[in-house]
Formats: sequence, structure tokens, C-alpha cells
Amino acid sequence: MSLSLSLRFRRVKQISRLLYYSGDCFKHQCDKGLNSLPFSPKPIFNDGLVRGFHFHQHRFSTSVDVLHKHAPEVDLLSFIKSSLDTLEGTDHYWLNRSVKNEEFFGIHGIHGTFLVLAANNFDCGIMFQKLKAIQERFPHITIMGIKLINSSDRENQIQFLMTENITFPILLSQQTFPQIKEGACYILFRNFKSPKIYNEKDVSPEILCQDILELQMQPSDDSDWLNVVRSTTWRQDHIAKDEYICSPLQNLVLYYPGCVSADESESRLFISDCNHHRIIVCDDDGKIMDCIGSSPGFEDGDFESAKLRRPAGSYYNATEDCLYFLDSENHAIRRADMEARLVETLYPISTDNKGGGIFNWILNKLGLETSVRNMEKSEVLDPKRLYFPWHLLKSDDDDTIYIIDRRFQTLWTMDSGSGKVDKIFEGSPKILEICGQLIRQNLSTFDKIPCDQFQQKTNNVFALDGLPHSDRLSSLTTLQNHMFICDKVRQRILKVNIESGVCLDFQLSNFGLLGFPYWLNSPLETCYAGGNGLSDTAIDHLQQFDLLPGNIDIKLSVDVHADIEVVEPLHESCIWRQARGAAAEITGMDDPRSMDKVGVAQQWYDELDDLASPKADPESEVTEDDLDQNTAMEDDKIRINSCVGTSPGTSEVIIFAVLYCKLRKIPNSNDGNQEKYAARILDFLSSKRSGKRERDSWNAYLLQSKGDLRDLIFTKLVHIRVRINTSDHPKAENDRDFILTDSTIKVNVLLN
Repeated sequence: MSLSLSLRFRRVKQISRLLYYSGDCFKHQCDKGLNSLPFSPKPIFNDGLVRGFHFHQHRFSTSVDVLHKHAPEVDLLSFIKSSLDTLEGTDHYWLNRSVKNEEFFGIHGIHGTFLVLAANNFDCGIMFQKLKAIQERFPHITIMGIKLINSSDRENQIQFLMTENITFPILLSQQTFPQIKEGACYILFRNFKSPKIYNEKDVSPEILCQDILELQMQPSDDSDWLNVVRSTTWRQDHIAKDEYICSPLQNLVLYYPGCVSADESESRLFISDCNHHRIIVCDDDGKIMDCIGSSPGFEDGDFESAKLRRPAGSYYNATEDCLYFLDSENHAIRRADMEARLVETLYPISTDNKGGGIFNWILNKLGLETSVRNMEKSEVLDPKRLYFPWHLLKSDDDDTIYIIDRRFQTLWTMDSGSGKVDKIFEGSPKILEICGQLIRQNLSTFDKIPCDQFQQKTNNVFALDGLPHSDRLSSLTTLQNHMFICDKVRQRILKVNIESGVCLDFQLSNFGLLGFPYWLNSPLETCYAGGNGLSDTAIDHLQQFDLLPGNIDIKLSVDVHADIEVVEPLHESCIWRQARGAAAEITGMDDPRSMDKVGVAQQWYDELDDLASPKADPESEVTEDDLDQNTAMEDDKIRINSCVGTSPGTSEVIIFAVLYCKLRKIPNSNDGNQEKYAARILDFLSSKRSGKRERDSWNAYLLQSKGDLRDLIFTKLVHIRVRINTSDHPKAENDRDFILTDSTIKVNVLLN
């Protein structure tokens, strides 16, 4: 009898432990016993699709057994399918899946072709390069990565995303999948049926592409999805919109400054702001002088319209007054004429015809063109050709240009006169033999700098044998008696005196030249074509007015949050306006009264004219006193003036402005709580839809910095909409003419 009661008591105790550990205290207990268990112990339910459950579905005898039991293997396809509906669940979270692509996942989430890279770790950059090449060839298929994680790996996850510039979603999980027992594999399937698994890590991209083509040729009853794939609106350039990127660090002024070079004659620096796909030109004091590139893509032209994709190493040719640089993810060598402010592609040779007239230009701006640029991307890139180049060196005689990939596995030589890539060498020993002396020469001044002057992680994957600092080959340069170093941890450029080794203050300024960041829109020029292309951006203020037809002056007064301060006055180039419906935006027009009537059709053509009109002269230097009369800053309030002309009907005025801000420093305060600063920065930069685990990962990354996080400068978006109901025109005394009424409205905005 006593034995029976003892067994019952033990059984009740076990059940009570299970209930206790499955509640709020579970994570606390796990943190004590096993730091690699960040997930709560709940089962996955997906209509019977999942073939395994969490460990608490199994019988156990003590709590110690619970903490040390491994999760059973789960079918990978079933797990992916069950994870598409939510950004974060009990057993997963998406590290870089944004709200912008939720519609795609919701509507087509279980349809179409998928290519998945599943790995136990992400020390496999070559494999991701293959995925990027396939993504260029097949932009309509769904590509994703899956990684097994533990809670101590958060900083490395973020570092990997930024270093490799991952533009497809990454699904993180702690489950165990039978498909990746050998470390990593590719999985290809369609509509979550009949997966084909490639266990070879070095499987050829050509094999993957051939199998994708064969899979897409198979008949399917999913006619709607096929219609989407065949639609001419699917453009290769769509992958250039970075639609999967939702990193809070996008809003920093620099987002992975990977490379830098200098012009000694004019004391200029050329900073490759890699993940913003642009090159910033500044002087040795940090004052921005120009910017090369506007958004991700592949397009030549003036600095404002040229498109790059992750520019890397560069060098300045003083004789030609040209900057040669590598367009890494376009696999190209390009040249920027600094006097003419034009970008041209040296390699590969473009077969694109830029003709076609104004109609083709309009279709291109609206995203409706039926052809794409042919930059030799119709086939998967051959690794023997230029493939993800990163380092750019010039020979002593300036006749030969050396191009090296980031992992020092391939060397290409280009004749500077003809612009042709003539020789290719494989392997790091050959690279050392040919360029070793040149590499050591460029790195020689680095040994003079104390290592504690900056914080930078060294990835041995990117270093040559015998040259531990070779991964920094393109991320440092000398100008006069100073060295400038890319600090990829704190997203800044360091200025170090070579003689004393003292790190000097170097902060960028004159941000008005950078204009409106592309990553804050979707994009702006296609807003009217989509009807509401900016609907995924939170609205800070919405107000409605009933007015008479005529010209309306809109005076905005914006109160910024008490925790932030605006580092520079708002410049007109950082404001974007649009009027829709029975209104047209006429801010800055010399004679706005000439617009007697404003209709929808007239507005359409006016907006196209605005797109086609040349921009203001970018060579004119922007100063703090050179502010447009439509913007001002008084009493810590941002004032923005806009003017629209209205006709009878309804209209909406959309105003976007970008403020360059940083956390406010309280005078005479010794508060150095970096955790608090990181949390506040993420409050301003993170999407409200971001999950807790994703936020924790970004927070851990920010806390890597040893500097004061209050010095980080970031962009804050202001989104305001004014809706106007306009009645009929008042009649004049002769009953023939109509009366236009000038109105002024004031809008007060408080930023959250």
C-alpha cells in the first residue's frame, strides 16, 4: 500500500513539474540549465503535417531529463509550411522577413517553386553566392535559408546577414531536421510536393538551374500562380528592391561601410556604403560632397540615376579624374567620371539599347516595361568569369588592374586601356605570388595603428594565409598623414593619425546631398501607378479639411520626440510630396496662379513631367544657410510648407520627410546605460511588427559596440497625409466665370 501511494505521489509530482515548466517560468529554468533553449515547449500543430513534436510530448521521469532531451526530428517541408503564416512562432522566427512581403507569403506561400538552403551553420558564403546567382536568373521563385540556432549566436547571425547582404528570408529554428544531418543541403520543390534534396554542398549552379527549369515545365493546376510567373511585370530588377530587407540598421547613415579609397590631390574619400548600394564622396573632415548611385540595380547614367548593387573596392585615377570601382553583386567593373558626374560600365559590355523614346521611359518608371537589361545575366554566371569581385588593386605602372574576390580564391587581371578581363588565376597561392607584394604594401601602414583603437571582428574565411589583416585590404586607405578605416561593427569610418596612433573624431555631415533614401519607399515614383504604393508605411498624422477650390498653402509644424535631436536642418532634397485626386502639387512653382483648373488627367501629366524634368544642379554645395523657403526649424520644431492647386472633388496630399537624428544627450548626465540606448534606438528604427526574438538579435548586435550609442546618426521618417474635400467653384456675378479661393491650413504633428 505504501509503495503504491509512493508511486502515485511521484507521478503527481512529475505532472506538476510538467505544468510548472510549461508556464512562464520555463524559460527561466532553461536559462539556468541550458542556454541554448530559447523556445517555449509547445507542440506544433499543422493539420497533421508535422511528423514530430517537442520534447514535452514524450514521457520523462525527472526535470533533469527534460533539460537534456533533444527535440525529435521534424520534417523540414512541413515545418516550412507551418511557419509561413507568422513572423514568429513557438519554434521559429524569421530574421529578415518584412511586412512588405507578407502578402506574397500569405497568397502564394504554398504555391510556386522553392529553393531552400538548410544548414547547421552559416559559415558557407559560397553556397549563398550560388543562391544569389540563381535569384538573378529566376527572380520569381522563392529562395530562403534555414539555420539551426542557439541563443548565444545572435550577434553572428546579424553579422552574417550584413556581411553577405542576404536579400532573401532566413528562417531560424532549433528543431532537428533529418535532411541536414550532414551539415547542409539544398532542397528544391514545387507546391510543397516531391522535394529533391542535394546533399552535396558544392553542387553546381548549372545543375540547380536546369532542375528548376524542368520543374517549371511540368504541368500544374495552379493556373493563377503560373499567370503571375508569365506576367511581363515580373522584372529582373525587382530583386533590386531589397524587398526582404527589414534591418533596423538600414536607417543608419552608413549600413556596412565595406571599402574606402582616397584622392590625394583633392583630399577626397570614396566610401562604399555597401548595403545602401552607393558610394559617398566626402572630404577628410567628413563633409559630404557628392553621392554616386541612387538605388540597387544595374544602370549607367548620372550620379542620381545610376544604379549599383553593393559597390566594393575602388581606386581613383587622378589623370582621368575618374573613380574605378567594383560593382560586386552585378559582377561588373564600372567607372565614375567625377567631372561629368556620369557612371559607365567597363565590364561586362552592355547589349542594352537605351533608346525607345519617352513611352518606354514612362513604362520603365512605372515598372511595366516588357524587357529587361541584358548585362550577360541571361545565363547563370560562370565562376571562371568575373564573379562577386571585392578587392581592386592597380599595378605600379597603372597598365594592369587586379581584381580579387573576397575569399582570395580567384584573381582577374584587366587591361586598363581596353577594359578587357584577359587572365584568370585560381587559388590563394597564385594570388600571393602575383599580388603578394602589392597587398603587403597596401597593408603596411596598418601595423602602425594600435589594435585597441577600433573594434573589428576578423573573419578568417576572408584572410590570406600568412597575412592575417588581408581581409581589411580594401577597408582602409591613407590620406595625407591619416589613415581611414572602415569600422563595420559600429557602422562608421575611423580617422587615425598615423604618427601618433590617436583616433580622431570623424563624423559625416551635410546630409542633404544624400537626398531621400530609397529604402524608405517602395519606390516613390511608382506610387501613383499602384494607387497606394506607400500603404505599408505607418502614417504619423492624418487630417481632413473641407475647402473651396483654388491654391492651398499647407503649413506643417512637426514636434520631434523628446528623446531625439535633429542633427542638421531639414533640406528640401529630403522631402517628397505628391497630390492625388482633384489636386496637383505646385510647391515652388514660379507662377502657381497660372493653374486655373486642376483635373486628374492634368495631374497625371504634371507628375510625369516632374519625373522627366532635370534635377537641381547637384554641384552646388549645400550649406546650412542654403535652406529652401519651404522648410525651416524653429524652437525644436520642423516646419514644412507645401502648396497644392485643387479642383472640385476629393484629393489627398502625401508628404514624406527624412530627418537625420541621434539620441539626445542630457547635459551634466553621467548615464551610460548602453542597454537603454540600444532599446531606444530600436524603438525608433524597428518595425512594430518585428518579433521579440528578432529584436533581441538586433539589440545584441548593437551592444557589441564599445562606443556611445548616442553618437549613432539615423534617419527618421515623417509620413503625413492631408485629405481635402473641395466643393464646387463659386460663381462670379456674370455666371460665366468661376472664383478661385486661396486658403491656408495649419497641421500640427507630434512624432511618436
